[in-house]
Amino acid sequence: MIKQLLLVGIGGGIGSMLRFLVSVITNRFVQGAFPWPTLLVNLTGCFLIGILVGIFAQPPYTDNNMRFLLITGFCGGYTTFSTFANENLLLIESQQALLAVGYTLLSVVLGIALVWVGMWVSQAAYSR
Repeated sequence: MIKQLLLVGIGGGIGSMLRFLVSVITNRFVQGAFPWPTLLVNLTGCFLIGILVGIFAQPPYTDNNMRFLLITGFCGGYTTFSTFANENLLLIESQQALLAVGYTLLSVVLGIALVWVGMWVSQAAYSR
């Protein structure tokens, strides 16, 4: 358990640092209101997790330690959107499309709502 935790932490740290670098570099080339850096990170993360899940499904590459380092850690640190997309695909592939739609709607709608509630709570706390 400690080994897996360390692998996830190392991968997550590297993924987070790369996300920051991609965002900084993208912002140097693209300006405007549209969140291009986040879109780029999310889409490249989805592509990468697809490659990794595909590789680790093959018999010679079924090492769980590498899954913890690269999929859970790195991709999780780079973007949790990739995990979200992979989980939806797994639901769809297991003939649970309605559950995938529900998961997507709940995640997006409640996620946005909770960001708003969190901001409201913090602003209310500081305005006293």
